[in-house]
Amino acid sequence: MSVTIPFIKSFDFDYGAVDVLSPMVRRVIANNPGSFTFTGTGTYIIGRGNVAVIDPGPADPAHVSALLEATAGETITHIFVTHTHMDHSPACRLLQRFCDAETFGFGRHGYGRSSYTAGEFGADDDFEPDVRVADGQIVRGGAVGSEPTDSQWSLRCLHTPGHASNHLSFYLAEENALFCGDAVMGWSTTIVSPPDGNMKDYMSTLELLLKQDVGIYYPTHGAPIPNPAEFVSALREHRREREQQVLDCLADGPASVAEMVPVVYQDVDPSLHPAAARSLFATIECLAEQGRIQADAGVTIDARYQLPADAAFT
Repeated sequence: MSVTIPFIKSFDFDYGAVDVLSPMVRRVIANNPGSFTFTGTGTYIIGRGNVAVIDPGPADPAHVSALLEATAGETITHIFVTHTHMDHSPACRLLQRFCDAETFGFGRHGYGRSSYTAGEFGADDDFEPDVRVADGQIVRGGAVGSEPTDSQWSLRCLHTPGHASNHLSFYLAEENALFCGDAVMGWSTTIVSPPDGNMKDYMSTLELLLKQDVGIYYPTHGAPIPNPAEFVSALREHRREREQQVLDCLADGPASVAEMVPVVYQDVDPSLHPAAARSLFATIECLAEQGRIQADAGVTIDARYQLPADAAFT
């Protein structure tokens, strides 16, 4: 790959501790590290006094206790969810045992697709937001009565599908910051895994993000991203290069996803190839929908693919 993505592979934190990232943003990281969560789920606390929580995380009582300790003497009034994977939304139910806050999200898992079958691996099919928000909707909170106005906050909801069809990002106008969930992750590219993941949607999300004049990203996994435009542009070019790699593979003749993965992901640990296959299939779905490749018998992960007979070569 020729494009270089400016990943941030290390940062300082302690599990359960609250990190003050800005005047209005604090973070507590759950102790659920892994191949897809990096160091763990970063839950954000917005504002002071009457606060919002973004992505409470997995159903981990210790993490919820850390959130309650971090907000001692304050009131959690809103709980926002970027999307319904098991490392993001399940703690909502635990947190709501200790506060009266409503949950805000785009909808149930799979909401945003024309069809969805429950049971996708890693999905929190039990989550239903108390308040279903729309793309562009602004939710306000913070100061009430005689409280200082600098404790007010507003979050604009952006529908950013691709990683998940119900994925939202939240723009904090007061600090020109975006909580981007898993749409952008500072430590790695985002996995896009069908059926709920969709590469065409993800590419549209990257284009949308590039149009936003945002100063900093706060991903749910990893460190803040201080150079969003450069970072997202590199992600977009990386995905375009993946598309070209598929086309290059098929220039040598028909091939399946399983045959292409070791070629396209030759620099990736083979233990991650099953996940890579899901992401490569998402790219193939996108190319097939555009008519740039063809399947021998339907677009499935097991099909063999080829270039159209009239494909132009340059």
